[in-house]
Amino acid sequence: MYNEQILIVEDEPAIREMVVMTLEMAGFDSLQATDVSEAHQQVVDHRPALILLDWMLPGDKSGIDFCRMLKNDELLAEIPVIMLTAKSEEDSKVHGLDAGADDYMTKPFSTRELISRIKAVLRRSSALSADKSIDVGKLSLDPKSQRVTVSGKSIEVGPTEYRLLAFFMSHPERAYTRTQLLDQVWGGNVYIEDRTIDVHIRRLRKLLKPHGCDTLIQTVRGTGYRFSSLVENV
Repeated sequence: MYNEQILIVEDEPAIREMVVMTLEMAGFDSLQATDVSEAHQQVVDHRPALILLDWMLPGDKSGIDFCRMLKNDELLAEIPVIMLTAKSEEDSKVHGLDAGADDYMTKPFSTRELISRIKAVLRRSSALSADKSIDVGKLSLDPKSQRVTVSGKSIEVGPTEYRLLAFFMSHPERAYTRTQLLDQVWGGNVYIEDRTIDVHIRRLRKLLKPHGCDTLIQTVRGTGYRFSSLVENV
């Protein structure tokens, strides 16, 4: 039986009630909010295990704005977010994921798929939030604080690039295809182009290059990418 609290941020009562009932049947506890202000108060008061966040919300701040705010808050950044939206275009999905969302569901969606996605995101979040720091040469990643440092100096890494780097550093010396990386970092139900991973790889390399760590992420021709410290000895 699950006892995690899930915060539902949705202004449409019918959808909110349907989600609450679905979560209760799956053994989750529910929290509710209809706008960003209410959602922020619920997060501060209860710190939910996961947030189901509608893209379009009443008021001057959208779900995307709230997601960015959470991911920029050191104390709240590790709370996983699943975006709920009627927007199905690929650009919208990438926009949501770039804001730090862990997954993306297009309305209408099935209740079975919703629960499946929630469980998958919670599993991935749990794996990435382990307490033990990961060190590869002078590069260090602290899952607890979600901080990346090089030789003790902190560097700014966006939420998507952080998840990608965390996966690479915890699974070194193995080649992964773009599809495998998308499945591991975003989940197999996020339908975006495989080449999207190339954009995030370039961003990550650009962030690491000034510190001499960009060559840790290697292109494997005909396959995809590999994270390897062996390059430091070349």
